[in-house]
Amino acid sequence: MPKPSNNSSSGLPGLRKSAIVLLSLEEEATAEVLKHMSSREIQEVSQEMATVGQVSHADVTNVLEDFYVEAEEYSVLGVTSTDHIQNILVKVLGNDRALSLIEDITETKATHNGIDALNLIDPGTVAEMIRDEHPQIIATILVHLERGQAADILAAFEEKVRNDIMLRIATFSGVQPAALQTLTEVLTTMISGQNLKRSKMGGVKTAAEILNLMNSSTEEAIIENVRGYDEDLVQKIIDEMFLFENLENLDDASIKLVLKEIDTNTLTVALKGAPQSLVDKFLGNMSQRASQMLIEDMEARGPMRLSVVEEEQKTILQVVRRMADSGEIILSSADESYV
Repeated sequence: MPKPSNNSSSGLPGLRKSAIVLLSLEEEATAEVLKHMSSREIQEVSQEMATVGQVSHADVTNVLEDFYVEAEEYSVLGVTSTDHIQNILVKVLGNDRALSLIEDITETKATHNGIDALNLIDPGTVAEMIRDEHPQIIATILVHLERGQAADILAAFEEKVRNDIMLRIATFSGVQPAALQTLTEVLTTMISGQNLKRSKMGGVKTAAEILNLMNSSTEEAIIENVRGYDEDLVQKIIDEMFLFENLENLDDASIKLVLKEIDTNTLTVALKGAPQSLVDKFLGNMSQRASQMLIEDMEARGPMRLSVVEEEQKTILQVVRRMADSGEIILSSADESYV
């Protein structure tokens, strides 16, 4: 065992040090270590392994000294080999899961790609950029965007085109080679030619998530259009949607967390016309003073336009979806978990 040196790897993040140690081991040894990690931990450390780059002897020695591992025989680590990482992951996860994870790792090595750039552009501008493309290409692009961005872009299209695109999103099963080539050419023209990997997105859940963030009149029109195409398909989409009324199925702890994240004025408007049971759900998780103020404010508002109420409900649903995606709360219907 080498003597501790004056240098230290303490300045390196723990994940980086773990990646260096694992890449210093034989594949079998690394695979054995990974077997004791969760799927999320495997993905995180594998991604780090793929981005470490060249590691000097001094850095390797310092890291291995910190872990009390012999490192005298190493000079420089060439740790960018995807084959090395793939062989390890296959031993741990099996071929299919390993290949899928390698795809994800490869994609995250790029600091930016075309789809990420579209998330940062004004929705109206994006809609104009892709308006003349085939609806299938537009659908393929939208399924890769953040759901709120996709909803805003979709809303900018005229109803007939919008309905066609949503139907394609709901029935989306991946990008075939020819379509992928066309999409790549479109993205090349629009945003400097970043390629897009074969899609594992789209489908009923994606369609439902986008519809959740659209205004109610547009949402209803799209649903009716899909219903005319396939009754079973539209029911699957509806089953995946999380509506404002579904907030009643949240547990009290989740309701309290949501209350901390939303504006009181937004809640006051959103609850206008909501089922009394849902109103009671929110009131029951507020202090007596806060609940009384909310009741008085709702009464003072008087009749309100439905479109205004629905807009505030969508605002709350966006907050709820964000919290669910981050794991702060769990969304569920009366009998089925969504997240």
